[in-house]
Amino acid sequence: MADHDETWSEWQDLVNMTPAALKKWLDTDESKSVGAGEGESVGHQSGRHILRIKDKKKADLTEDDWSHMAKVVGYIKRHTAQGGPKSDKEHSAWRYSLMNWGHDPLK
Repeated sequence: MADHDETWSEWQDLVNMTPAALKKWLDTDESKSVGAGEGESVGHQSGRHILRIKDKKKADLTEDDWSHMAKVVGYIKRHTAQGGPKSDKEHSAWRYSLMNWGHDPLK
């Protein structure tokens, strides 16, 4: 597992949505439309945790926060590597899922 400095650096690079943009996104039907299962998806829960992390100072982050940040970094790296659909990336489940995790691949 990466150390905190490496996690912080990757997090800053990959989580490219502002708290305001992420909060607005999480309130949309599109955000709630991706993810498997009943109830709130893992990605949607992750987005809410990302908002709580972004509301803290680095010095105030808990081990749970650091663990979640590393999970977010890994998720974003794996899913951006897939490249998404060849057409209409803007309205794809691939993009919507990444946005739940704080990353807009079109930015």
